Amino acid sequence: MARGIEYARAQGRLHPELNCAAEPIAGGYAIYAGPGSPVNRAVGLGMHGAVHRADLSRIRQFYRDRGEVPAAQLCPLAHPSLLTLLGEAGYHVDHFFSVLVTPIDAVMLPEPDPALRISQAAPEQADLWIRTVAEGFRGEEAPAEWDFTVLGPNFHSAIATCYFAWADDQPAGGGATITHEGVAELCSASTRLAYRRRGVQAALVHARLAACRAAGVDLAMVFASPGSNSQRNVERLGFRVAYTDAIVASEA
Repeated sequence: MARGIEYARAQGRLHPELNCAAEPIAGGYAIYAGPGSPVNRAVGLGMHGAVHRADLSRIRQFYRDRGEVPAAQLCPLAHPSLLTLLGEAGYHVDHFFSVLVTPIDAVMLPEPDPALRISQAAPEQADLWIRTVAEGFRGEEAPAEWDFTVLGPNFHSAIATCYFAWADDQPAGGGATITHEGVAELCSASTRLAYRRRGVQAALVHARLAACRAAGVDLAMVFASPGSNSQRNVERLGFRVAYTDAIVASEA
């Protein structure tokens, strides 16, 4: 939840014209970070008690006012009232994602290839980091402008730390860590096409977990599509599925 809130706040600082917002509702937040943003949904609902019809009405109005389809993240640990009300309101499942966790001390990684160098991205390297990660996600050297808009808040979030992997004095890939209340989420990681199969992601994971351990963080987490390569890769490192979230959306 903290990641989405800080993402929207960072996007609001970068693009005030988008009127980004994070409004507390039903123990969670309704988040909006601009038209079509991947974080536009209500999160954390029902984690501290029952949810009421008035809460869903507020969520519906929040997104309708911004021209977005109402959506919510449904955690299986939420109060049962949330599932009941979402069904009554006509929400349908759009997709799922796995939440994988591991104690950081339980992750055993081989030493990274010495030909790869990992560095923490400096504030003045924001554009380079965003471009590097965008190129990795797209697998091409000219990512769309939309990629920069989506990735920018990940760098500028108040709870994010971003990293480069360097090979041949070139940025080969990048990744980020989002830290909140002793938990570190590993996210926004990609490798540029020309540098794949050289251990770039393993090196980035190694460096990020080492930094977290040094900072006293003891638990790491990853979000992944169920059954994806990303999920299988982190399971090899010792991550295990804690639960599966559903993203649900309204018809209107």
